[in-house]
Amino acid sequence: MKPNIHPDNYRTVLFFDSSANEGWLIRSCADTHGKTMVWRDGNEYPVFMLDTSSASHPVYTGKQREYHNEGRASKFNSRYQGMLGSFRKDK
Repeated sequence: MKPNIHPDNYRTVLFFDSSANEGWLIRSCADTHGKTMVWRDGNEYPVFMLDTSSASHPVYTGKQREYHNEGRASKFNSRYQGMLGSFRKDK
């Protein structure tokens, strides 16, 4: 790193997603309000708490797609319920 270009508080910070119980160590100058947490490696780091991250957000976890498809299938079934009954071979 070049000297004298980063802020004085540029240090390793633990970004922790409380909803997914997952965290990442990243160099940052984010304000942690004096909170610290002991991480898996046994060291204590300043912690920046997150409500949502890629570990818990439905877009990244794929859960949004599951809900969307479930809605499509039930909508299709309710729309064509009478018509599909006559084409089924198991009856």
